[in-house]
Amino acid sequence: MQRYFIPDENWNSEIVTIDGDDAHHIIRVMRMQIGDEIICNPPNTNGAICKITEIEEHWVTAEVIEWQDRNVELPVFVTIAQGLPKGDKLDFIFQKGTELGASAFIPFQAKRSVVKWDAKKADKKIARYAKIIKEASEQSHRSRIPEIKPVLKLQELLKESESYQLKIIAYEEEAKTKIFQSYASIISQLKTGDSVIICIGPEGGFSSEEVQKLKEHQFIPVRFGPRILRTETAALYALASISYHFEELGGQ
Repeated sequence: MQRYFIPDENWNSEIVTIDGDDAHHIIRVMRMQIGDEIICNPPNTNGAICKITEIEEHWVTAEVIEWQDRNVELPVFVTIAQGLPKGDKLDFIFQKGTELGASAFIPFQAKRSVVKWDAKKADKKIARYAKIIKEASEQSHRSRIPEIKPVLKLQELLKESESYQLKIIAYEEEAKTKIFQSYASIISQLKTGDSVIICIGPEGGFSSEEVQKLKEHQFIPVRFGPRILRTETAALYALASISYHFEELGGQ
């Protein structure tokens, strides 16, 4: 069943009005009819099975049949701080990271980031990424849409990280040593409701200066297995491991 995230102002008790791109998708792409059922999600809560009651040129009305009581969100809040990579890798990271349960994304300008964002185009880029994240949330039947923050510089990221209970940096040098911080042992410290920020470098990784600053702000360097991962793989490894620990192994 198709899912749509609908803002609060479009809800009137058990009646929901769908407009914009979502209405276009229902009318023109899915070619739905009155009586068809969809899932509508208010922001940051469970969705409801709704029946379409009215279809106009630019909007759709539906009424709630049944509220869902199924929680599919990770029991911890995971923010991926991603050093800006080349090409369309951010599309992939945001899409798949959303599917794997990320709560938020922070793109940041790392020293070795080849890409330099033009401030004039940043808002347009963020809007496009927000659409990718919303669509991935609908596809994976999330209950909430992950937040995407503006591009930060390292010093701004360090300030942003102060509110997190656990801070991790994926550091490739840890994968090359016999004595290393185990990612499994670090995430086993997490408890339901905790927040964690995981910092991942761009192609080429972090500079030694960046690693030192992150350590000074209580980021723990860890390895993601003995192999060196691509930047677009690291975030998915981090999220999948947390999902497995909490949702399959029954972590606390």
